[in-house]
Amino acid sequence: MKTEILQQVTIVDMNEELLTRVDFSHAVDVPGSLAIGWSVVTYPLGLREFEVVYDRREERTVSSKVVDIEVDTTGEKNALRAYLEPITLIIGQHDVGAAE
Repeated sequence: MKTEILQQVTIVDMNEELLTRVDFSHAVDVPGSLAIGWSVVTYPLGLREFEVVYDRREERTVSSKVVDIEVDTTGEKNALRAYLEPITLIIGQHDVGAAE
C-alpha cells in the first residue's frame, strides 16, 4: 500500500486574505505505519514566490503531529495518506529567497 505524508498549507497575504490552499507532500512510500497523534520530523516550510518549499536556511527541523489518516481503496493501488497539522504561510514573511 502506498503511503504519503501530506500537510495542508494555507497561503495568505499580509492582511490575512486567503490566496490559496495546497497539500504539500513531505514523503511518498514511507516504510512502516503511522497513527494519529504520532509526530513527524521535517524541515520547516517556506515560500519561494507562490511555491511551497522546504526552508533549509538554518538547518533546523520541526515536529508536526499526524491529525488525520485517509485510506483510499477506490484506486487500482490502495493508498494511505497521513495529514500533518495544517500551517499558514504569509507572503512576505515566510519567503526563503531565490532558487539555489
